[in-house]
Amino acid sequence: MDRRKKKLQRRRRNRLAFILLALMLIFIWLGARNYMNMEGLGFPGSGDGGRLSACLEDLHSTSAALVDAGTGEKLGASGGSRRIYPASMTKIMTAVVALEHISGLDETITMPGDFYGQLYEENASMAGFEPGEEVYYRELLYGALLPSGAECCMAFAEKIAGSESAFAEMMNEKAQELGMRDTHFTNCTGLHDRRHYSTAEDMARLVVYALKNDAFRQAFTSRSCTMASTAFHPGGFTVTSTLFASLSDPSVPGGEILGGKTGYTEEAGLCLASLAVVNGKEYVLVTAGAPGDHQSEPYHVLDAVKVYGRIGENPG
Repeated sequence: MDRRKKKLQRRRRNRLAFILLALMLIFIWLGARNYMNMEGLGFPGSGDGGRLSACLEDLHSTSAALVDAGTGEKLGASGGSRRIYPASMTKIMTAVVALEHISGLDETITMPGDFYGQLYEENASMAGFEPGEEVYYRELLYGALLPSGAECCMAFAEKIAGSESAFAEMMNEKAQELGMRDTHFTNCTGLHDRRHYSTAEDMARLVVYALKNDAFRQAFTSRSCTMASTAFHPGGFTVTSTLFASLSDPSVPGGEILGGKTGYTEEAGLCLASLAVVNGKEYVLVTAGAPGDHQSEPYHVLDAVKVYGRIGENPG
């Protein structure tokens, strides 16, 4: 009888040891997976940490990510991994995919007319091109990034993929390729859809990649662009950056804001992906979820000025 009890006790101890070992292995695996998921923008990280995270305190925006524009190193974040609606910052990915699939910026396209009704109905921002107008791809690029022209994005989508939904799949494929782990696109314009989301860190990763393309960088950092004369616009017309329209003085301590892409929907709040040079170093800052709208104070722009100013005032 004692032998049987000892045998049962031994089995219980072995079972308990097995369970503890299994739990320990599960915890190790979960820790490793979380570490990998929080690598952020190309280096091992730990959530919202970073040596410049203090620069992101007390912002109007609810999510922010600051990275080294050259290396993609995450320097600071506040709610950087929180899911956001990217609004018109989406057009950065639209531009990236378009640039990688068109034959050349000096080629032309005749603007389709089938999507204008939908864009007008949804009150989408427009660059000013008309259905049937012949437009250079370069003008579509500037029209998408400066005044946030939705018709430019739709023209790219239909020309390259045949439809907006097919183009959105190309955007998602690119996002996966870039390691944007919590991003999903359903459209090319950023108009609200609950299944259309990203994070500030993912969008910062995208901007760092996009800036490696000279054509993108030139458009992203331009204040304005004058379009060619056509029958629809004799003498052409000029579009202006929505960022610089709200930023009369781009200077910050130790440098200046070089360019950026704004975004806004009621659900997303005011958003901004920007590039600045401070003390000889370039930074990318993505913010989202600031209060206000197109008629209010530009709280997203004010946040960028504050963050870059803090970096300039506290070098090193």
